[in-house]
Amino acid sequence: MTRLGDRFQQLQSRNERALVCYVMAGDPSLDKTVEIVHALDDAGVGAISSQALAEQFHLNAAQIRKDLAYFGEFGVRGVGYYVRDLKRHLRQILGLDRKLRVAIIGAGNLGLALADYAGFRQEGFEIAALFDAEREKVGRQSRSGVPIHDIHDLKKIVRRDAIRIAVIAVPAESAPSVLSLVVAAGIKAILNFSPGTFEVPTGVKLKSVDLTVSLESLSFFLAQDDEQ
Repeated sequence: MTRLGDRFQQLQSRNERALVCYVMAGDPSLDKTVEIVHALDDAGVGAISSQALAEQFHLNAAQIRKDLAYFGEFGVRGVGYYVRDLKRHLRQILGLDRKLRVAIIGAGNLGLALADYAGFRQEGFEIAALFDAEREKVGRQSRSGVPIHDIHDLKKIVRRDAIRIAVIAVPAESAPSVLSLVVAAGIKAILNFSPGTFEVPTGVKLKSVDLTVSLESLSFFLAQDDEQ
């Protein structure tokens, strides 16, 4: 059984859908499945076999069928999976069939770029607010109209606007204090773009994206290729 299957089996008997979503949301295999299914739907593919899906993961088709079966029986014998139905099921599993309001902390170049990215709204994420500590930015808006608030109003606006997710896009030296403010505001799902290692309380999910580390990894790949 794969790592996916092991985790599905552990959680299935407890019938805790929210816990499944929480654990699996950061799983690279599930992320890749969603990415592939979205691409297939965008390309107009109506159905795909488990064999074709398995080739994307370098696994066998039987294991793919078994892993997906933990979410429910929605494959069709002789056909495989209807792409649109599979996409809908995966969106439900990840909680993407509902609208989630997001706050971005840091109204610098990265924060503003994220706030104006139209793809978030298409996937059910509404960027409801930006926050910053610089007074000259407070009261302004991003190009798409996202308002910039004072960071000290974070807790009040999070409650007022029912914001569920925070994105941290501040300099490294500000990240620890900002993270503390976000947690104190009651936000339990955080995406962090600031470098460093951070700890959060139990019940809070922190996912960090370090662009420098990612570039270093690509640099190492190119260096290895150049040596050959």
